[in-house]
Amino acid sequence: MNKLLVYPGERTLGTITLGIGLLIWLGLIVGTFGGALIGLAIGFVLYLFAQSALIAHIKGNGVELSEDQFPDLHKQFTACCDRLQMKTHPQAYILNGNGGLNAFATKFLGTQFVVLMSDVVDAMNKHADGVRFYIGHELGHLRMKHLSGHLLRWPALWLPLLGAAYSRARESTCDRHGLACSGSPEGAARSLAALSAGAERWEHLDVASYLRQTKHSSGFWMSFHELTAGYPWLTKRAARVMDASKPMPRRNPLAYLLAMFVPYAGRLGAGFGFLVLVYIVAIMAAVAIPAYHDYTVKAKVGAAVIDSLPARTALGNYYQSNQKIPESLNVAGIPSQLADGNRLSLDTKHMVLTVITKQGELVFTPTVDEAGRIAWGCKNGAGLKPTQLPPSCRNSGN
Repeated sequence: MNKLLVYPGERTLGTITLGIGLLIWLGLIVGTFGGALIGLAIGFVLYLFAQSALIAHIKGNGVELSEDQFPDLHKQFTACCDRLQMKTHPQAYILNGNGGLNAFATKFLGTQFVVLMSDVVDAMNKHADGVRFYIGHELGHLRMKHLSGHLLRWPALWLPLLGAAYSRARESTCDRHGLACSGSPEGAARSLAALSAGAERWEHLDVASYLRQTKHSSGFWMSFHELTAGYPWLTKRAARVMDASKPMPRRNPLAYLLAMFVPYAGRLGAGFGFLVLVYIVAIMAAVAIPAYHDYTVKAKVGAAVIDSLPARTALGNYYQSNQKIPESLNVAGIPSQLADGNRLSLDTKHMVLTVITKQGELVFTPTVDEAGRIAWGCKNGAGLKPTQLPPSCRNSGN
């Protein structure tokens, strides 16, 4: 039974996302010298406060199902737990949905909860399988431990295609759990269709016509938005619970190319994912553009170091021959401008040679060792940053 309840590929995607997530976290921890652990600790504390608020809201404002409280629903819930072979039954609540057809599963400090929105229960009043499908779907999240390890996977879940694919696979697995709790495939399909047709119209829905709408999902834009979303299209979900072996329309191949550049943004959808992409690109640009600028400046300054070598050699020879600093570059036979257009300036007091480039000034300072040999050290002058100096200038004399 367990094999039939798991959508193909979910376990593989779960393993991949967990492995990538752990590697990213390890890289962050090592790269920040353990600083990322502080972030994880802070995140866990924030999770405790946020999740405790949710659980308090559920317990304080919801109605807990029991043998005495809504026994008909409690009986269906218990039967579904047994059907799915769950040894420990979660706590079940009904919460005012304020018009929303929904249900969700959550956990807090080891205790599991299934929450049915009142609108779902009321809408399915004439559909015996309806509530059981929603119960089974949410129990599927708990049974498959979808709420565990999310933080470890979190860095990988933002990855384009991968994060959304894993989310869709989980939802499809939970639809199979809902089907297992339902009395029939058509009953499960009608339960899903209620999310489309609404609390009243679902009852008169032509299921066959609804399932034929899956043909639209092969279009470019529908393919793209499904690839960037955490849920398959409802028409496809309904078709799969009706017949899991029936092949779905293939997605447009070109949609994969565009979706590869959109990070997965969870339930916020592809639009937010695109904003995330813009944000990431902006950050990368903010880092990469200055780095590229420094790289190009460093290359040009490196050329200036090489081109000015004959001038430094001539200055050193003049000093060793005359035991004094030349009164000018011209006296030492050195032109004031290099072949590449860079200009030279000489400090006649300390024999400091400055190469004036378009990028900034490169300053060479001489030192005399015990043997009387002159070595040149260089540093950045006006307009140049230390990071823009070539390695040959920073690490050795020239």
